[in-house]
Amino acid sequence: MILLFQAACMAGCFAFFYLLGLEKNQSILFLIAWCCVLAVWMAVDYIRRKTYWNQVSGLLEELEKPYLLSELMPKSFRLEDRLYHQILRKSNKSVIDAVHELENSQKEYKDFIENWIHEVKVPLTSMYLICGTKKDEEMKKIKVCLEQLENDVEKALFYARSDTVSQDYMIREIDLYQTAVKVIQRGSSWLIQNHAQIDVEQVTDTVYSDDKWVGFILNQLLINAVKYKKDDGCQIRLYTQRQKNETVLSVWDQGMGIKDSEIHRIFDKGFTGSHGRMQAAATGIGLYLCRKLCRRLGIGISAESKEGEYTCISLHFPDGSSHFGE
Repeated sequence: MILLFQAACMAGCFAFFYLLGLEKNQSILFLIAWCCVLAVWMAVDYIRRKTYWNQVSGLLEELEKPYLLSELMPKSFRLEDRLYHQILRKSNKSVIDAVHELENSQKEYKDFIENWIHEVKVPLTSMYLICGTKKDEEMKKIKVCLEQLENDVEKALFYARSDTVSQDYMIREIDLYQTAVKVIQRGSSWLIQNHAQIDVEQVTDTVYSDDKWVGFILNQLLINAVKYKKDDGCQIRLYTQRQKNETVLSVWDQGMGIKDSEIHRIFDKGFTGSHGRMQAAATGIGLYLCRKLCRRLGIGISAESKEGEYTCISLHFPDGSSHFGE
C-alpha cells in the first residue's frame, strides 16, 4: 500500500514538473533521489521492526506463562504498536483474572476434599476397632470391605495432593523391604481373602525417597496385581536389582497379563484395557496416579507383560537423593 501511494505521488510530481516546463532529465533525477530516500527509509524501518519483533518472540519463548507477554513487552516507537499493546493488555487482563479465579476455585475444592477425607477416616478407624473386637466371619468380610474403602479414600487424598508433592515429602534413606512389609500388613485381610501369595524375600536394597509416597505406589501396584489375578490363584513376587546408577524394584504377578497393543497405554488417565472393562471397579486412575507421583519424585516407572502369563511393573530409583520432576 505504501509503495502504491509513493508511486502515485511520484507520477503526480512528474506530471506537475512537466506542466511547469521543467526539463525531463531534471524530473528523472528528482525521482531517482526520491527512490533512494524511500529505499533507505524502508530499510531502516524494516531493521527496526525486525529487531523489535525478534525481542518479542524471544521473550515469548522464555516465558513460562505466555499470557503474561503484554506485561513485559518492550515499548515501541510506533503509535500502531502502542495501541496494539494496550488492546493486548486489556485482553490478557481478563484471561489472567479468569486463571486466578480458576486456581482459587481448584484450591477451595482441593481443601474441601482433603478435609472431607480426614473426616471420613474417623468413622473408618472406629469401624476397624469394632471389627477387631469380634472374630466371626461376617466381621472379617466387613473388615475387608473397610480396607477397600480405605484404599479408595487414600487414593482420592493422594490424587488431590499429587500436584503439590514437594510440599508434603521427606526424602531419606528407606529400606524397601520394610516399606513393602508395611504395605502388605496394612492390606492383609483383603490379600488373604483373595488368596494372594506374596514373596518379598528378594527385596534387599535401600533407596532415597519418601516412604509414604513409595508405600502408596506399591499399594496401588499390589491392588492391580490382585484385581487382575487368574481364577486359580494370585502369585506376586517383589524383588530388587542393582543396575547402572539405579536400583530397580519390580512387582511381578502371574495374572491375566496385558495385550501388546495396550501395554503402552496402561499409564494413561482413564484407560482400563480389555480386562478392565470386565470389572466394574476398574477406573483407570491407579497406574496413572502412580506414574504422576513417580515423575514428581524423580522415580522412573516401566511395565512389561505377556497376556495370559504375567505382568511386571518396575520402579527405577536413581542413586543418591531423589530429584523432583517437572
